[in-house]
Amino acid sequence: MPQPAGRPLQPHTVPTDATVRRDLAAAYALCDHFGWTDTIYTHLSARSVERPGHYYVNAFGLHFGEVTPANLVEVTEAGLIVHDPTGLGINPAGLVIHSCLHRARADVACVMHTHTRAGVAVSAQAFGLLPLSQHAARVLPVLGYHDYEGIALERDEEARLVADLGDKQVLILRNHGLLSAGASVREAFELMSYLETACRVQVDALCAGHDRLHVMTTQQVAQAYAQFCRPGRLTPERDWPAYLRLLQRLRPDVFAQES
Repeated sequence: MPQPAGRPLQPHTVPTDATVRRDLAAAYALCDHFGWTDTIYTHLSARSVERPGHYYVNAFGLHFGEVTPANLVEVTEAGLIVHDPTGLGINPAGLVIHSCLHRARADVACVMHTHTRAGVAVSAQAFGLLPLSQHAARVLPVLGYHDYEGIALERDEEARLVADLGDKQVLILRNHGLLSAGASVREAFELMSYLETACRVQVDALCAGHDRLHVMTTQQVAQAYAQFCRPGRLTPERDWPAYLRLLQRLRPDVFAQES
């Protein structure tokens, strides 16, 4: 069987900060590629594996398509900027949303937050995410909701964000957007991809009218979710290398040697 073009890119069983920054920059590039951006707003973060209590996030002022491993900002969970190559600082709302989740959840290595059109549309629907698709079944059992409190600038919102995420992996921020929390950049991206697609499917399906929808049963959702989580599922080994090969063609700067 022919091998994919380009150098082999396999998941790293023992990640380093260099691979974390590479994967995080790749996630930004993929969000840009798939149109999950809101100009310079929203943010993705990944925990440092070499410096406990530190994580990486985008500089406030760069479009997602400009983010590279070398220009990510290193910040502590308390909000202290440790390394800022561009001098642009970070989005204060990103600090509020990301720092508290990294502090509260040691199992979370990456947090993604988006303001996509479909995600915001579903966040504004009173019934939330409906069990309309296989994509929805992937996230519904691990989905929570967080009520809108204005732009996330007030530190007292952090406790409610943490409580609403609880032990789940995805949040719909009411009237605001979407959030995923994964044990790796790859997992957070997978969760966001399923959540985003489920929202797009729902918006499209509702065009026919709410009374004409075929809704999955609770049992069907549980069965599909169990299949997604089955032992030996190959997707975690194969999807991220495929995404990286795509970016090798589209965004080789993501893989350039850091200065």
